[in-house]
Amino acid sequence: MTSGCIDATEIPGLHHEPVFRADDARGRFVKLHSDDTGGRDTLVWDEIYYSTSGRGVIRGMHLQLPPHDHTKAVHCVAGRALDVVVDLRTQSPTLGRHAVIELDSTEPSLVVVPPGCAHGFQALDDDTLMLYLVSSVHAPAFDSGIRWDSFGCAWPLPASEISDRDRSLPDLTTFRKAEHGPWST
Repeated sequence: MTSGCIDATEIPGLHHEPVFRADDARGRFVKLHSDDTGGRDTLVWDEIYYSTSGRGVIRGMHLQLPPHDHTKAVHCVAGRALDVVVDLRTQSPTLGRHAVIELDSTEPSLVVVPPGCAHGFQALDDDTLMLYLVSSVHAPAFDSGIRWDSFGCAWPLPASEISDRDRSLPDLTTFRKAEHGPWST
């Protein structure tokens, strides 16, 4: 297994794309999704939710296991965040590697995370607001992930807060040795 940070475009199925934005005297309008995809498969978003975080907070690294795995789209509505994706798919050429993408609410974009990849972020500003769209309903029995400090990510700030749940996730090596459907070794 090769580890390390790679460009987001190297992880198969991971997309970071600008979104439509219009600014005028009233403020800003941002379009995150349209069914008019120009030939791409159209996703159905089964859940939409958001989180707010203070500067330095780390949330992650989360995914759902099959058969409740999902595609996740993430957008920074306010503030800035370092978005991180780790590829956990055994058949992927980027297995165990991670990509980082800085999201800034002043430059609207969307990160689309494929099934089999763990996702998390660190808030770079106070009151960072992150919006999530996911293609399956949360299934607690299939909720999983890896510990935020187990795959070599250089988080830019000291961690100001990490949940007990995120601290208790297995490290990358332990996750890969466990039975996790198409992502086990």
